[in-house]
Amino acid sequence: MLGTYLNIIGVVLGGLMGLAMRRPFSERLQLYLKVVLGVYTVWVGMKITFTSFGGSFWQIGKQALILMLAIVLGHLIGRLLRLQKGVNRLGQVAKQKLAAAKPDSPTRASDGFIAAAILYCAAPLAMLGPLQDGLAQNFQPLLIKAVMDGLIAMALVMTCGWPVILAAVPMAAFQVTVTRAAQWVEPMLLDRALVDPVNGICGLIMVSMALIIFEVRRVELADYLPCLAVAPLLAWLWR
Repeated sequence: MLGTYLNIIGVVLGGLMGLAMRRPFSERLQLYLKVVLGVYTVWVGMKITFTSFGGSFWQIGKQALILMLAIVLGHLIGRLLRLQKGVNRLGQVAKQKLAAAKPDSPTRASDGFIAAAILYCAAPLAMLGPLQDGLAQNFQPLLIKAVMDGLIAMALVMTCGWPVILAAVPMAAFQVTVTRAAQWVEPMLLDRALVDPVNGICGLIMVSMALIIFEVRRVELADYLPCLAVAPLLAWLWR
Protein backbone atom coordinates (compact mmCIF):
# COMPACT_ATOMS: atom_id res chain seq x y z
CA MET A 1 0.00 0.00 0.00
CA LEU A 2 2.94 2.28 -0.62
CA GLY A 3 0.95 4.18 -3.24
CA THR A 4 -1.77 5.18 -0.78
CA TYR A 5 0.83 6.34 1.74
CA LEU A 6 2.39 8.52 -0.97
CA ASN A 7 -1.08 9.84 -1.83
CA ILE A 8 -1.68 10.84 1.81
CA ILE A 9 1.71 12.56 1.95
CA GLY A 10 0.87 14.42 -1.26
CA VAL A 11 -2.40 15.74 0.17
CA VAL A 12 -0.80 16.76 3.47
CA LEU A 13 2.16 18.50 1.82
CA GLY A 14 -0.09 20.23 -0.70
CA GLY A 15 -2.41 21.41 2.06
CA LEU A 16 0.43 22.70 4.21
CA MET A 17 1.94 24.53 1.26
CA GLY A 18 -1.45 26.08 0.53
CA LEU A 19 -1.73 27.30 4.12
CA ALA A 20 1.76 28.80 3.95
CA MET A 21 1.35 30.45 0.54
CA ARG A 22 -0.43 33.73 -0.05
CA ARG A 23 -1.12 33.15 -3.72
CA PRO A 24 -1.32 30.12 -6.04
CA PHE A 25 1.43 29.07 -8.43
CA SER A 26 2.05 31.26 -11.45
CA GLU A 27 0.46 30.24 -14.76
CA ARG A 28 3.89 29.42 -16.18
CA LEU A 29 4.68 27.02 -13.33
CA GLN A 30 1.21 25.47 -13.56
CA LEU A 31 1.74 24.86 -17.30
CA TYR A 32 5.14 23.29 -16.61
CA LEU A 33 3.69 20.96 -13.97
CA LYS A 34 0.86 20.00 -16.31
CA VAL A 35 3.29 19.05 -19.10
CA VAL A 36 5.54 17.03 -16.78
CA LEU A 37 2.57 15.27 -15.20
CA GLY A 38 1.02 14.49 -18.59
CA VAL A 39 4.24 13.08 -20.05
CA TYR A 40 4.85 10.95 -16.96
CA THR A 41 1.26 9.65 -17.09
CA VAL A 42 1.71 8.59 -20.73
CA TRP A 43 5.01 6.88 -19.91
CA VAL A 44 3.60 4.99 -16.92
CA GLY A 45 0.45 3.96 -18.82
CA MET A 46 2.37 2.70 -21.87
CA LYS A 47 4.84 0.85 -19.65
CA ILE A 48 2.01 -0.92 -17.80
CA THR A 49 0.29 -1.86 -21.08
CA PHE A 50 3.38 -3.08 -22.92
CA THR A 51 4.63 -5.16 -20.00
CA SER A 52 1.26 -6.93 -19.96
CA PHE A 53 2.05 -8.48 -23.37
CA GLY A 54 4.14 -11.61 -23.71
CA GLY A 55 4.65 -14.82 -25.64
CA SER A 56 4.73 -15.48 -29.38
CA PHE A 57 3.63 -13.09 -32.13
CA TRP A 58 0.24 -14.84 -32.26
CA GLN A 59 -0.21 -14.63 -28.50
CA ILE A 60 0.63 -10.92 -28.45
CA GLY A 61 -1.85 -10.29 -31.27
CA LYS A 62 -4.49 -12.24 -29.37
CA GLN A 63 -3.81 -10.25 -26.20
CA ALA A 64 -4.07 -6.95 -28.10
CA LEU A 65 -7.38 -8.04 -29.67
CA ILE A 66 -8.75 -8.97 -26.25
CA LEU A 67 -7.87 -5.51 -24.94
CA MET A 68 -9.55 -3.81 -27.91
CA LEU A 69 -12.71 -5.90 -27.52
CA ALA A 70 -12.69 -5.21 -23.78
CA ILE A 71 -12.45 -1.48 -24.43
CA VAL A 72 -15.44 -1.55 -26.78
CA LEU A 73 -17.64 -3.81 -24.64
CA GLY A 74 -16.59 -2.25 -21.33
CA HIS A 75 -17.29 1.25 -22.60
CA LEU A 76 -20.72 0.14 -23.77
CA ILE A 77 -21.47 -1.31 -20.33
CA GLY A 78 -20.20 1.84 -18.65
CA ARG A 79 -22.46 4.02 -20.76
CA LEU A 80 -25.45 1.78 -20.05
CA LEU A 81 -24.69 2.04 -16.33
CA ARG A 82 -24.23 5.83 -16.69
CA LEU A 83 -21.02 5.73 -14.68
CA GLN A 84 -19.62 8.99 -16.03
CA LYS A 85 -22.92 10.75 -15.42
CA GLY A 86 -22.79 9.56 -11.83
CA VAL A 87 -19.26 10.93 -11.46
CA ASN A 88 -20.38 14.18 -13.06
CA ARG A 89 -23.17 14.48 -10.50
CA LEU A 90 -20.62 14.04 -7.71
CA GLY A 91 -18.57 16.75 -9.37
CA GLN A 92 -21.57 19.06 -9.31
CA VAL A 93 -22.02 18.39 -5.59
CA ALA A 94 -18.36 19.27 -5.02
CA LYS A 95 -18.78 22.42 -7.08
CA GLN A 96 -21.81 23.48 -5.04
CA LYS A 97 -19.96 22.83 -1.79
CA LEU A 98 -17.03 24.93 -2.96
CA ALA A 99 -19.34 27.76 -4.00
CA ALA A 100 -20.92 27.69 -0.52
CA ALA A 101 -17.55 27.62 1.27
CA LYS A 102 -17.23 31.37 1.69
CA PRO A 103 -14.93 32.88 4.36
CA ASP A 104 -17.87 33.97 6.51
CA SER A 105 -19.91 30.79 6.03
CA PRO A 106 -20.48 28.71 9.23
CA THR A 107 -20.32 25.53 7.11
CA ARG A 108 -17.07 26.50 5.38
CA ALA A 109 -15.04 23.73 7.01
CA SER A 110 -17.54 20.94 6.36
CA ASP A 111 -18.21 22.10 2.81
CA GLY A 112 -14.50 22.12 2.06
CA PHE A 113 -14.04 18.68 3.61
CA ILE A 114 -16.88 17.14 1.57
CA ALA A 115 -15.76 18.78 -1.67
CA ALA A 116 -12.17 17.63 -1.20
CA ALA A 117 -13.21 14.07 -0.30
CA ILE A 118 -15.31 13.84 -3.47
CA LEU A 119 -12.49 15.15 -5.65
CA TYR A 120 -9.96 12.78 -4.08
CA CYS A 121 -12.17 9.69 -4.36
CA ALA A 122 -14.14 10.25 -7.58
CA ALA A 123 -11.12 10.41 -9.89
CA PRO A 124 -10.45 7.29 -12.04
CA LEU A 125 -7.00 6.96 -10.49
CA ALA A 126 -8.69 6.38 -7.13
CA MET A 127 -9.68 3.00 -8.60
CA LEU A 128 -6.82 2.30 -11.01
CA GLY A 129 -4.06 3.28 -8.59
CA PRO A 130 -5.00 1.01 -5.67
CA LEU A 131 -5.75 -1.78 -8.16
CA GLN A 132 -2.24 -1.55 -9.56
CA ASP A 133 -0.83 -1.26 -6.05
CA GLY A 134 -2.57 -4.47 -5.05
CA LEU A 135 -2.14 -6.57 -8.20
CA ALA A 136 1.29 -5.47 -9.43
CA GLN A 137 2.81 -3.68 -6.41
CA ASN A 138 3.11 -0.67 -8.71
CA PHE A 139 2.86 2.62 -6.82
CA GLN A 140 3.44 4.90 -9.83
CA PRO A 141 -0.25 5.54 -10.70
CA LEU A 142 -0.90 6.63 -7.13
CA LEU A 143 2.25 8.76 -7.22
CA ILE A 144 0.65 10.65 -10.11
CA LYS A 145 -2.57 10.95 -8.11
CA ALA A 146 -0.57 12.18 -5.11
CA VAL A 147 0.71 15.11 -7.17
CA MET A 148 -2.77 15.84 -8.55
CA ASP A 149 -4.41 15.67 -5.12
CA GLY A 150 -1.63 17.76 -3.61
CA LEU A 151 -2.31 20.51 -6.14
CA ILE A 152 -6.04 20.25 -5.42
CA ALA A 153 -5.40 20.47 -1.67
CA MET A 154 -3.12 23.46 -2.19
CA ALA A 155 -5.84 25.32 -4.08
CA LEU A 156 -8.78 24.34 -1.85
CA VAL A 157 -7.09 25.01 1.47
CA MET A 158 -6.73 28.69 0.55
CA THR A 159 -10.51 29.09 0.48
CA CYS A 160 -11.81 26.23 2.62
CA GLY A 161 -9.19 25.98 5.34
CA TRP A 162 -7.28 23.08 6.90
CA PRO A 163 -10.20 20.53 6.93
CA VAL A 164 -9.33 19.92 3.27
CA ILE A 165 -6.29 18.00 4.52
CA LEU A 166 -8.49 15.75 6.68
CA ALA A 167 -10.31 14.59 3.56
CA ALA A 168 -7.29 12.34 3.02
CA VAL A 169 -8.80 10.02 5.66
CA PRO A 170 -11.86 8.82 3.66
CA MET A 171 -9.66 8.78 0.54
CA ALA A 172 -7.18 6.48 2.27
CA ALA A 173 -9.97 4.24 3.58
CA PHE A 174 -11.42 3.84 0.09
CA GLN A 175 -8.08 3.15 -1.57
CA VAL A 176 -6.90 0.70 1.08
CA THR A 177 -10.17 -1.22 0.62
CA VAL A 178 -9.57 -1.47 -3.14
CA THR A 179 -5.95 -2.49 -2.64
CA ARG A 180 -6.89 -5.19 -0.12
CA ALA A 181 -9.58 -6.52 -2.46
CA ALA A 182 -7.04 -6.65 -5.30
CA GLN A 183 -4.57 -8.53 -3.10
CA TRP A 184 -7.31 -10.97 -2.15
CA VAL A 185 -8.22 -11.83 -5.76
CA GLU A 186 -4.63 -11.74 -7.05
CA PRO A 187 -3.87 -15.45 -6.37
CA MET A 188 -7.02 -16.52 -8.25
CA LEU A 189 -6.18 -14.27 -11.20
CA LEU A 190 -2.56 -15.46 -11.26
CA ASP A 191 -3.61 -19.12 -11.30
CA ARG A 192 -5.67 -18.41 -14.43
CA ALA A 193 -3.18 -15.99 -16.03
CA LEU A 194 -5.69 -13.15 -15.89
CA VAL A 195 -3.63 -10.42 -14.25
CA ASP A 196 -2.08 -9.16 -17.49
CA PRO A 197 -5.42 -8.25 -19.14
CA VAL A 198 -6.33 -6.13 -16.11
CA ASN A 199 -2.93 -4.43 -16.19
CA GLY A 200 -3.25 -3.80 -19.91
CA ILE A 201 -6.57 -2.02 -19.47
CA CYS A 202 -5.21 0.03 -16.57
CA GLY A 203 -2.39 1.24 -18.78
CA LEU A 204 -4.68 2.17 -21.68
CA ILE A 205 -7.00 4.15 -19.42
CA MET A 206 -4.01 5.99 -17.97
CA VAL A 207 -2.78 6.93 -21.44
CA SER A 208 -6.28 8.27 -22.19
CA MET A 209 -6.09 10.27 -18.98
CA ALA A 210 -3.18 12.23 -20.44
CA LEU A 211 -5.56 13.63 -23.06
CA ILE A 212 -7.46 15.32 -20.23
CA ILE A 213 -4.29 16.59 -18.55
CA PHE A 214 -3.10 18.13 -21.82
CA GLU A 215 -6.66 19.43 -22.44
CA VAL A 216 -6.70 17.73 -25.85
CA ARG A 217 -10.02 15.96 -25.40
CA ARG A 218 -12.55 15.34 -22.66
CA VAL A 219 -12.56 11.54 -22.26
CA GLU A 220 -15.34 9.94 -20.21
CA LEU A 221 -12.95 7.74 -18.27
CA ALA A 222 -15.47 6.44 -15.73
CA ASP A 223 -17.40 4.72 -18.53
CA TYR A 224 -14.29 2.64 -19.28
CA LEU A 225 -13.92 1.22 -15.76
CA PRO A 226 -16.03 -1.90 -16.57
CA CYS A 227 -13.26 -2.83 -19.02
CA LEU A 228 -11.26 -3.91 -15.97
CA ALA A 229 -13.72 -6.78 -15.47
CA VAL A 230 -14.46 -7.45 -19.15
CA ALA A 231 -10.80 -7.96 -20.15
CA PRO A 232 -10.04 -10.89 -17.81
CA LEU A 233 -13.45 -12.41 -18.61
CA LEU A 234 -12.69 -12.36 -22.35
CA ALA A 235 -9.20 -13.76 -21.72
CA TRP A 236 -10.69 -16.60 -19.68
CA LEU A 237 -13.32 -17.39 -22.34
CA TRP A 238 -10.85 -17.23 -25.22
CA ARG A 239 -8.47 -20.02 -24.35
